[in-house]
Amino acid sequence: MAHEATHEHKSASKRIWTVFGILSVLTLVEVLLGIFRPEWFTETTLLYMSLLNWIFIILTLYKAYYITWAFMHMDHETKGLRRSVVWTVIFLVAYLVFILLTEGDYIYEVYKSGHIAWDF
Repeated sequence: MAHEATHEHKSASKRIWTVFGILSVLTLVEVLLGIFRPEWFTETTLLYMSLLNWIFIILTLYKAYYITWAFMHMDHETKGLRRSVVWTVIFLVAYLVFILLTEGDYIYEVYKSGHIAWDF
């Protein structure tokens, strides 16, 4: 019985270090992209937003999903609970991104057309 507890401890610590490594690499990629801001990523647009912004959104969502999966132990839950949590978050984030892009584009067009001055 003591042997099983030791084995579980080793696998748990290995898992924690694996999650730490993956999240560290993703965060490092985000920070480096934010510091250097490659021109190709900032000049290329996709759905009214630069490719760099889309990369940040996707990496952040992946990190949030992975944190939920690993630290909230979603991999050990039933399929129905996992789906209800993940699909709800995916829907809400997609809705938020859609609203922010739509409203942001509208506000940009209003200021661009000169109806309201850029005096802040």
